[in-house]
Amino acid sequence: MKHDIDTLYRVNEFAELAGVTVRTLHHYDRLGLLKPSRRSGSGYRLYGNRDLARLEQIVVLKFLGLPLKQIRDLLKKESGLPESLRRQRRVLADKRRQLDSAIHAIETAEQSLKPKQEPDWNLFKKIIKEIEMQNDTEWSKKYYTPEAQAKVEDRKKLWSLELQEKVSRQWSELFADIEASLHEDPAGPKGQALAARWKELLAGFTGGDPEIQKGLNKMWADKDNWPELRRQEYAIKPEVQAFIMKAMGK
Repeated sequence: MKHDIDTLYRVNEFAELAGVTVRTLHHYDRLGLLKPSRRSGSGYRLYGNRDLARLEQIVVLKFLGLPLKQIRDLLKKESGLPESLRRQRRVLADKRRQLDSAIHAIETAEQSLKPKQEPDWNLFKKIIKEIEMQNDTEWSKKYYTPEAQAKVEDRKKLWSLELQEKVSRQWSELFADIEASLHEDPAGPKGQALAARWKELLAGFTGGDPEIQKGLNKMWADKDNWPELRRQEYAIKPEVQAFIMKAMGK
């Protein structure tokens, strides 16, 4: 459907034409993502066909999973669009691998079921682990910049269920060793050895990348707002955390 190039629409008319809500247009205006072409003498927002073309670009990029603030920056300088699309393609490909792993775990559990036999519950635990790994990805994304999140996704290619179990065991052992050493001087040899193990395990996740570390720090600072299951799983006793912070000079 063609419209005259000079045709202007009030916000409710434009929302209906574009298939979005008025609230969405107001939100995009506040973000500086889609400003109306002009204002009427009474201050009403007026949108034109150029705004409609920009909105279509926003809808496409949002559908691909790009955050609104990143879309705003991309539309200001289109030179960053190819790299952002490549990064988003890698994120989606990683999600597909995770889904394939979960589907494979379910198929294995399904094939193991036999009449009048006790199911192999370890296979069901693997299903839970696979799904939890995907959920972890979703809820923790908000703590990382798009660049840091892309690096996290790249590092996940090195991850596996077996490695996750190994690292979880190493953290549990480290927490137990710290708790058994609370009477020690955090600055002493034992305290420093425990701090070194802590840093080594952290580096296994961050790869030593400061952007990932910054996001991780932000996530831990907001632990009161984590999903309940994550708070329970990653709960650290206050005395253990206090000891290791002193050992690391923080």
